[in-house]
Amino acid sequence: MIKLENVTKIYEINKNNKVTALDDINLNFKEGELIVLKGASGSGKSTILSLLAALSKPTTGEVIVDGKRISKLPDNFAALYRRENIGFIFQKYNLIPTLSVEDNILLPLVPTNPDENDALEKLNKVMERFNISHKKDAIVRNLSGGEQQRVAIARAHINDPKIIIADEPTANLDEKLSLHFIEILRELKKSNKTIIVATHDPLFFNLDFVDKIIEVHNGKIA
Repeated sequence: MIKLENVTKIYEINKNNKVTALDDINLNFKEGELIVLKGASGSGKSTILSLLAALSKPTTGEVIVDGKRISKLPDNFAALYRRENIGFIFQKYNLIPTLSVEDNILLPLVPTNPDENDALEKLNKVMERFNISHKKDAIVRNLSGGEQQRVAIARAHINDPKIIIADEPTANLDEKLSLHFIEILRELKKSNKTIIVATHDPLFFNLDFVDKIIEVHNGKIA
């Protein structure tokens, strides 16, 4: 489903200072797999996620998703690709703190101008699935960390994306909440989502439902 072919990503800080975030890497992910990208901060994990989501483009090489070369998409088509295919779970949730749970979850639907009844049906479905319905009207800044993460997970699923990308999803959680998140991942895998998690949390490294653990070190696959 996903291929990275001879991908290199170089960031130019200035004319005399370049950083090679990824160095000629090749990866293949099958549909329905749960992949853990393992590595220290700065190893290149988040850069891989950024390329998969068409948030950035490789310096050289190709990123192919479902047979489509997304690495050369113009910005407007890249945005459409993300909206239709990708669900994001961020380390710091990236919720809007002054809005309600309901409004945060509905945000990804706004560009599609959905039918109101259809939007509410999707909203209720994901809120129930991730056990956040009872907080529907609560302002996000008043929620606990675990509750905010459930809102973020529900938001990532409102468009029923094929691919879920999670960047250090347990970095702000204690062990109990991290284990709860891992159980949510276990359930998500049953729905045949392709899930890519970037983390250095050792809780992910011995799970029986993870298909691959890929170690990234200094921009290379270790």
